[in-house]
Amino acid sequence: MREKKKLFRRLMALGLALVLLLPLAGPGVVTESSAVTQAEINAMKDKSSNLASQKKDIQNQLKAVQSDKNAAMKRKELLENQIDIIQQEIDNINEQIAMYDQLIEQKAAELAQAEADEQAQYELFCERIRYMEEQGETSYWSILFSSSDFSELLDNYMMIEEIIQYDNQVMDDLVALQDRVSVEKNALEEAQAEQEAAKAQQQSAQKELKDQEGEVDRLIDQIKGQEDQLEAMEAELNKAARDLDAQIKAKEKEYAAQIAQVKSESGFMWPLPSGYNKLSSLYGNRKHPVTGKAGKHSGIDIPAPSGTSIYAAKSGVVITSEKGSGSYWSYGNYVLIAHSDGTSTLYAHMSKRAVSKGDTVKQGQTIGYVGITGRTTGYHLHFEVRKNGNRVDPVNYFQDKALYIGGKRIT
Repeated sequence: MREKKKLFRRLMALGLALVLLLPLAGPGVVTESSAVTQAEINAMKDKSSNLASQKKDIQNQLKAVQSDKNAAMKRKELLENQIDIIQQEIDNINEQIAMYDQLIEQKAAELAQAEADEQAQYELFCERIRYMEEQGETSYWSILFSSSDFSELLDNYMMIEEIIQYDNQVMDDLVALQDRVSVEKNALEEAQAEQEAAKAQQQSAQKELKDQEGEVDRLIDQIKGQEDQLEAMEAELNKAARDLDAQIKAKEKEYAAQIAQVKSESGFMWPLPSGYNKLSSLYGNRKHPVTGKAGKHSGIDIPAPSGTSIYAAKSGVVITSEKGSGSYWSYGNYVLIAHSDGTSTLYAHMSKRAVSKGDTVKQGQTIGYVGITGRTTGYHLHFEVRKNGNRVDPVNYFQDKALYIGGKRIT
């Protein structure tokens, strides 16, 4: 009978310990997030520092040509390169801000979980305090003195010791959770502060971009008053077009299999939105619109505001999408699309390209935006058409569209 009573007391003590321990299992454990880490954001910051270094190098070059009017086009090229880098900086900062959005969301969730865990532990702590107040210290002595023999005394002593250890653990866990809440709160505030700093940097970069674009506009006004520069622009653009002829044939061979899989439409779509149908320059032999001198033009120029969408005239494959350099700098940002019917179309002076080399595009798809990059004195799209590698007059493919130049309808 005594053995059964002893066993019953041990089971009761074990049951009590289990009941008291159950709340400890409640607080969730915050696992390490794999979505965004501070290391990834730091890598973006390193990239931003590298862009800043490139920009500083270009600024030094700009100072070298600042006083030389004959170097106006070179200055324009450097300004455009700097604008490209500033835009990359802005894109980089935008990515950082987006990462901080995720990081802040994670930290807020971790803080909320830590606060919930702390509250649960605090309630358990209060529960134990109330229990001890109700029982009083003498309750432990009464348990011990109620022992019928030395063996039962030892059992009761071990049970009391376990309860005391449990109460101490409750307090220790509460302190640890309070520390965790503090850490999570500091991490959240730090991420929020860094995001605000990134947003301030973003505003500064956007202002710098606007200032540089204004500088390009002022430089264009200066170039317009220099006839020799305009003639040089014309000559260089035509040279770039001739140099590109051979390159296009080679690239068409390189992408022949992919091009063949993209069916071309029977007709061409006008590459700008409806309403932009007034030309400033025609293809072939014509007088320069500013100098009045005879020249040869490799395509047609269609004026439109900065940022106007440029559309693919036909479905095809992008065989070139780049910022022109060297002999191709005249084109600025340009895209070249090959079509399966043997034609290819070129779109130049873009402010920004929306497609990459090797992309398959559909007729009417936005491939870029109107700008003034390269050798140009105003916002417009320079549009070229080639048939079997040879340049042809683009106007011939739009006989059903009302096109004008100088107030006179030409189709």
